[in-house]
Amino acid sequence: MNEKRNLLKELPSVDEILKSPEGVKWCDAYPRRFVLKAIREIIDIRRKEIIEVSSTDISVEGMLKDIESKIQKLSALSLKPLINATGIVIHTNLGRSILSDKILENVRRVSANYSNLEYNLEEGKRGKRYAHITGLLREITGAESALIVNNNAAAVFLSLGTLAKGKEVIVSRGELVEIGGSFRLPDVMASSGAILREVGATNKTHLHDYKSAINENTALILKVHQSNYRIEGFTEDVSIEELKKLSERHNVPLMYDLGSGCMIDLRPYGIHSEPSVQEIVKSGVDIVTFSGDKLLGGPQGGVIVGMKALIERMQKNPLT
Repeated sequence: MNEKRNLLKELPSVDEILKSPEGVKWCDAYPRRFVLKAIREIIDIRRKEIIEVSSTDISVEGMLKDIESKIQKLSALSLKPLINATGIVIHTNLGRSILSDKILENVRRVSANYSNLEYNLEEGKRGKRYAHITGLLREITGAESALIVNNNAAAVFLSLGTLAKGKEVIVSRGELVEIGGSFRLPDVMASSGAILREVGATNKTHLHDYKSAINENTALILKVHQSNYRIEGFTEDVSIEELKKLSERHNVPLMYDLGSGCMIDLRPYGIHSEPSVQEIVKSGVDIVTFSGDKLLGGPQGGVIVGMKALIERMQKNPLT
């Protein structure tokens, strides 16, 4: 007992280690809070070792290596490059799509300086940050206008919250999807303030199911692409063309949650179940939402394209 008590008394103090040559060097090289945290943690470890084992190296010199290792761990960046050997080309747990050298160089060039993010160079006055992407996405997709947000869940949330808050959104029961991270469409819809109106059955939804659900409180008809699952066998759903005719007949906007956001025709590569954004826009859908960081190959983002009048309403939403 006396030996333990003596060892505990001999433990160096935080201040003693801070004033050592190594402590001074650490404080010059690392944030002081990391240095203090590391010293305190190693002292606590030594204290427990004394109590439980009765003997340990309690000298300052003996603790320096452990303290420095702890400081390096505390100050190290958590994101690290990895080799994707999963067999999944675009693995959403491994950083999404890899950005090209050309994109990275442009990001570095612009981000290292001030930029015209919200400044109109031609008019010499404040501009709109959406202007940089609206024209590009109009040209690529054929849509009237566009908007970019944090991710596709945010795109769906913003669309529903702006166009259908307090009103009903009709969606097939077989399309109430859950994506990675336990994000479920019904939860996103509830958070947006929209009211979910499920129609049909899990495996079969008919046009008359949508038609009979439309009422004076209907704000949107929502179609969701089944990108991460497939229902096979005794199934039936309603085509975009049929839903578009129904939406026009009742003057209710049609929204399509496309998910992955493909911009090219993948059928020549043997993938027949992934419609392109251009196809969906051309079909007459009023609002299309998709990811910017998967098949499109950009940084994480959610893209909304569609009718100019509807996009303008979203741009005025405080969340943007």
